[in-house]
Amino acid sequence: MAVTITETAAGHIRKCLSDRGKGEGLRVKVKPSGCSGFSYVLDFADEVASGDHVFEQHDVKVIIDAEALDVLDGSEVDYVTQGLNSFFRFNNPNVKDECGCGESFNV
Repeated sequence: MAVTITETAAGHIRKCLSDRGKGEGLRVKVKPSGCSGFSYVLDFADEVASGDHVFEQHDVKVIIDAEALDVLDGSEVDYVTQGLNSFFRFNNPNVKDECGCGESFNV
């Protein structure tokens, strides 16, 4: 089981944690949502809970709870800029289908 982080995503996470003045890393969860099944939930983690899985690359941690690990296994977390918008993008090999707006996905 693994989740990878691109250098660009790591740089953005480091900057956000620095701006906050605290934090262990980026917490990623999935929740039932939308028309396709799941959506990603992102937050900054101030601590690592028991049962969390921590993936570290480029001196940054991505923290995933046990419930989301099967859905996110093999994913790459990237940070992209398209026009005026910047956002985290998940390259998740488990996704079978996405809704038209791109907000939810099915595995």
